Amino acid sequence: MNDLEQRLRLSELSQLTRRHFISKCSTGLGAMWMAGMGQNAFGASSKLVKDPSHPLAPDVPHLPGKAKRVIYLHMAGAPSQHELFDYKPELEKLDGKECPKEFLEGKQFAFIQGIPKMLGPQFPFKQHGESGAWISDRLPHLATMADDICFIKSMHTDQFNHGPAQLLVHTGSQNPGAPSIGSWATYGLGSENQNLPGFIVLTSGGKNPDAGKSVWGSGYLPSVYQGVQCRSEGEPVLYLKNPEGVNRDMRRRSLDTLDRLNQKIAKETGDPETVTRIAQYEMAYRMQMHATDAFDLKQEDETTHAMYGTEPGKESFANNCLLARRLAERGVRYIQLFDWGWDSHGTGKSTSLKDGFTDLCKGIDRPIAALLKDLKRRGMLEDTLVVWGGEFGRTPMQENRGGVINKFVGRDHNPGAFTVWMAGGGVKAGTTYGETDPIGYEAIKDKVSIHELHATMLHLLGFNHEKLNFPSQGVGQRLTNITKPGTKIVKGVLA
Repeated sequence: MNDLEQRLRLSELSQLTRRHFISKCSTGLGAMWMAGMGQNAFGASSKLVKDPSHPLAPDVPHLPGKAKRVIYLHMAGAPSQHELFDYKPELEKLDGKECPKEFLEGKQFAFIQGIPKMLGPQFPFKQHGESGAWISDRLPHLATMADDICFIKSMHTDQFNHGPAQLLVHTGSQNPGAPSIGSWATYGLGSENQNLPGFIVLTSGGKNPDAGKSVWGSGYLPSVYQGVQCRSEGEPVLYLKNPEGVNRDMRRRSLDTLDRLNQKIAKETGDPETVTRIAQYEMAYRMQMHATDAFDLKQEDETTHAMYGTEPGKESFANNCLLARRLAERGVRYIQLFDWGWDSHGTGKSTSLKDGFTDLCKGIDRPIAALLKDLKRRGMLEDTLVVWGGEFGRTPMQENRGGVINKFVGRDHNPGAFTVWMAGGGVKAGTTYGETDPIGYEAIKDKVSIHELHATMLHLLGFNHEKLNFPSQGVGQRLTNITKPGTKIVKGVLA
């Protein structure tokens, strides 16, 4: 090889990228990657075949699902079940007394030290509807829908800090990196509307959840299945509008050019994520028209606004509930609402059960009841699964800090028991499932784990939770966690 040939060869090699290298490999790293993505991954069943150019195209589930879509209402911070749904007369009798030592032995608390005082329910409870569901006076509007709701009072978790507990609730793992349940739902079912994302996230309360955006991330699933955070005030999606000086025709021409470049890269590398990225750019282009329409609350009549308590143009949980109905109508598969501020420790007025907690209840009561009524009158509740809950429960003791009772009334974190409720989408209405001990400290009857809740939700959507998986790191990963065998569907909540 002469000097000129050597220089030409070196120049050619210097232009090679990592993608070129992997795409040309038939052995070594390329073979390892193919094996990792193949169907022979340990624990994998038949992998869903997706067209990367239409990754959100509607798909057929394993089974006939009762639910076509999900609206998940997460109260970030963990609301107290003792003040909402889990009425305990025994706890009322113990109010103000020292906590028995047997309740403290072997327990780990986020803040409580020494011997705390027992704390009875802070608000009156009544039974509602033909089902006789116990609901406190903090939620008078929701109480009118008691016969449409299935209360699961025996939820439990193994996490007592907010971030890991929220990740576990939404991804099946307390560690970052796993796909959220909304990502799994859109991966499995696609979306009925190709002009909007299949998974949309709406937040209120002024902050995102403690676990951050990981709770709606796609993890090892293709990125097109991650949640898209939208807003109930201002522009629905940041940077969706064309920049100043760029009109729609110019945007179209630039996308066409970008499409040609991405198609060339996809052909050279065989990377399906590149083709998916093209689809995402096209989605954003279509969303410029369709998202604006979907998020325009001014199209609703005054009666609807009064029912929800909405204020168009402002960030609020009420606005997000109405938006959830509008998005559900338009075929969005998974709609996730987060309302921040429910961490009622009693360290100040805003975290007091008597003050901040009461204000939060007022903020969600009317809108949630309106959402259920609205879905029901439109014939949508029967195939829309609505889920409400937090990441864990609260203690039956009053919180203290350093052994000193807090100035305001509050409760510490409790992973042993909390309440989640579901409505619509194939759920048995007017039912209470599971039971906690006489003071609401531990789930004792028909206990339900986070993974069992996930398995049940996937079942209602038409999926066998053990077969909906995705190959990653040589293993067929799934929402219900391959390291937790024996996860079962909670049949007692199914209609």
